[in-house]
Amino acid sequence: MEPVKVGICGLGTVGSGTFNVLVRNALDIERRAGRAIVVEQIGARRDNPQVDLTGVNVTRDVFEVARNPDIDVVVELIGGYDVARELVLEAIRHGKHVVTANKALIAVHGNEIFRAAAEQGVIVAFEAAVAGGIPVIKSLREGLGANRIQWVAGIINGTGNYILTHMRDEGRAFEDVLAEAQALGYAEADPTFDVEGIDAAHKLTILASIAYGVPLQFERAYTEGISRITFDDVKQADALGYIIKHLGISKRTDDGIELRVHPALVPKEQLLANVHGVKNAIEVMGDAVGPTLYYGAGAGAEPTASAVVADLLDVARDMATHHDYRTPYLAFSGIVEGDESLPILPMENIVTAYYLRLLAVDRPGVLARVATILAEQGVSIEALIQKEATEGELVPIIITTHRTRESNMNEAIRQLEALADIAGPLTRIRIEHLDENV
Repeated sequence: MEPVKVGICGLGTVGSGTFNVLVRNALDIERRAGRAIVVEQIGARRDNPQVDLTGVNVTRDVFEVARNPDIDVVVELIGGYDVARELVLEAIRHGKHVVTANKALIAVHGNEIFRAAAEQGVIVAFEAAVAGGIPVIKSLREGLGANRIQWVAGIINGTGNYILTHMRDEGRAFEDVLAEAQALGYAEADPTFDVEGIDAAHKLTILASIAYGVPLQFERAYTEGISRITFDDVKQADALGYIIKHLGISKRTDDGIELRVHPALVPKEQLLANVHGVKNAIEVMGDAVGPTLYYGAGAGAEPTASAVVADLLDVARDMATHHDYRTPYLAFSGIVEGDESLPILPMENIVTAYYLRLLAVDRPGVLARVATILAEQGVSIEALIQKEATEGELVPIIITTHRTRESNMNEAIRQLEALADIAGPLTRIRIEHLDENV
């Protein structure tokens, strides 16, 4: 058969990794696909010294790649929202299949892109958009197709996991470890997307849509970062038998779907608590299979390239069969935007347990007032620990609660912070017993 001709747009970390894997493993890839996969053209603003482009057609205009009649598949690796969206839609208009690693693009514009692709009869593949080289999308969309997915939870941002790991292991402050992560290239100069949970929310949005058969709804995801986590919180969590992780959690309930990214205390013995450094891990609970765990490198040149090339293999096989029915982009047929039969729940409706840390003036009656406020809001205390007084006669108080509704906890926190005997904003971190019930 004729080779599949690929146009790569973007020659950064992932683009260079994809090119190098395609060249280095060309024979194995051809044997798996049943035909060669060759790079016909590259669109990039500048060359990359990690790539030998000898004999390769290079253009500085990525849209030239999308319009090239000799190209079968456009690989979008430029990142971002606007230009990437226009590039992908232009490729689709010209009848090209598309492979992308762009989680932001899919989470925000995926509904539009999939609709356009369906009208043109082309594939949009995006395995590399979530968790780098971990084949979680293919597993969730195909391997677990017999299951009614109950929940998905995971560590899906390596930067945040690196920071929390080193805060715990080395007793360092958030700002210090973040600076180190930036120096090592794990965090961007502007780390907002990573440390405030936006990157993880993009990925969770995609996973939830595939898990439950609902449209992509990134704008409804609750997002909370780790920048307010202190070493004191990490130390207290450890003493209580927990490890703090930055989690993405989505759960099917009778009322709708939870879609939330936030720090959480995870019991030390549970699987996700033992994922450290820059690694990613996603746990999926299916009604038939039970819990399954997907672990590995969530970013990097060649781990992500592994997923990009796997998508190219799928496209190549599909092109050879000429069949009319393909696996739906988001696993389910007939997904309709605006369908509220399984809505995304507001965060105020979530029910979970909590860890609270507050500083109180060391005088009689303060603890009683704290306990009264929590009780009036229906918050049941599981444990209360009063520490030694700090400078200024302030006493750290650590409270863990039983499961309660987020709206009740929000009102309790508002009243606690209004007390004259409570100094400054208190710290609230949710507690998640993932193996039992998210």
